[in-house]
Amino acid sequence: MSSISIRNVRKAYGKREVVHGVDLEFADGAFVVILGPSGCGKSTLLRMIAGLEEITAGEIRIGDKVVNRLEPRERGCAMVFQNYALYPHMSVAGNIGYALRVAGVPKAERERRVAEVARVVGLENYLSRRPGELSGGQRQRVAMGRAIVREPKVFLFDEPLSNLDAKLRVQMRAEIRRLHKRLAATSVFVTHDQVEAMTLADTLVVMNGGRVEQVGAPAEVYHRPRTRFVGAFIGAPAMNFIDGTMAADSFTFDGRRVAVEWPFARAHAGRPVALGVRPEQVELVAADSPGALPATVDFVEELGAGRVVYTDIDGLPFAVTLSEETDLAPGERVGLKLLPQSLHFFDGETGLRLGLAESVETSRAAVAAA
Repeated sequence: MSSISIRNVRKAYGKREVVHGVDLEFADGAFVVILGPSGCGKSTLLRMIAGLEEITAGEIRIGDKVVNRLEPRERGCAMVFQNYALYPHMSVAGNIGYALRVAGVPKAERERRVAEVARVVGLENYLSRRPGELSGGQRQRVAMGRAIVREPKVFLFDEPLSNLDAKLRVQMRAEIRRLHKRLAATSVFVTHDQVEAMTLADTLVVMNGGRVEQVGAPAEVYHRPRTRFVGAFIGAPAMNFIDGTMAADSFTFDGRRVAVEWPFARAHAGRPVALGVRPEQVELVAADSPGALPATVDFVEELGAGRVVYTDIDGLPFAVTLSEETDLAPGERVGLKLLPQSLHFFDGETGLRLGLAESVETSRAAVAAA
């Protein structure tokens, strides 16, 4: 068993606490991605699982064993770092097999396991080369091979693709996913890149300020963000937000009134709220269309398969994603039609999404701009 249980784990440096009571459960064989901005505590949490950082309070279990006081080598984890940390004077084979040599594994067995791992990571033709003769992607494969050869219970990845170019990151994401499927070991992957997170994760953990904001499947986190932070952090372009006030039957902002039929509107009447909507869930219509919010085109970003139209609602930036071609020019007036079933409302003070128990698919929200 290589499940991971994290219970009320805290980390402080002196009087400054950087991880605030994290509770998480990772199933045996799961691929978990911890996502968040720089300084949110994600790498610190990973290093506490590995035993490279001491836990200030709480408990970490790997399988059925509490590992708080165990040395890193006793935890059954293998870690792949952002910097490859390879021995430059050793060959690829030497780097991959180093841990086995230190552990006293006989030479014949060591060579067999190194050759097997080299085939898994696609380096069987590079075993005699040194790291300086390899590309960045090949070096990262060596680092992963060095982790795999130990046959660990848990793989820990600390932003391993950050130093690679965009094309190579895409290739390595696919390779990591294939490796996970083949090895079936529990994997915990830390990144600040939402694309990596969404494409790799079985379970996605979003962190902010040393706290867990949301845990769930990538699609669930994207379509049902628990907080305004999650809605803004996941998605490119980010979710659009309009700050205003909720009434029993409407949402108002900057003197505009948006009629809203929503199950929780009356319960939050008079409170400051933020309306959130994804750029791909907005229709671009004529400026004088009934129920549309009038806006001005700022600029259009071409993405090949699609484009993003950046608009301005009286000083409020608002993005719209389109799949079809458009001849819109800067300064042109357009209308923004918000799709009723795609609206989110967030508490203006706590940032929590309102009506968490209500399904986005079944909620009714008829929207019209007055």
